[in-house]
Amino acid sequence: MCSHTPKCPPANASDADAARPTAVCFEQGWSLLCNGVPLFEDTGELRPDLPVVPPRRAHDATAGQVAA
Repeated sequence: MCSHTPKCPPANASDADAARPTAVCFEQGWSLLCNGVPLFEDTGELRPDLPVVPPRRAHDATAGQVAA
């Protein structure tokens, strides 16, 4: 599927989200990667024949704190 050099990682690779985007929809918050993986702006993924990859957001230690 990939015609890039070097080749993008396949959809079942641990680094599948490193593939190049082939289509982007900013309004809906997703990109379609060269390897066929839809990548969502919250970093969640749907991989072919594999379980859903949940979002990998960084934990914000200040979230929910009230400023004094």
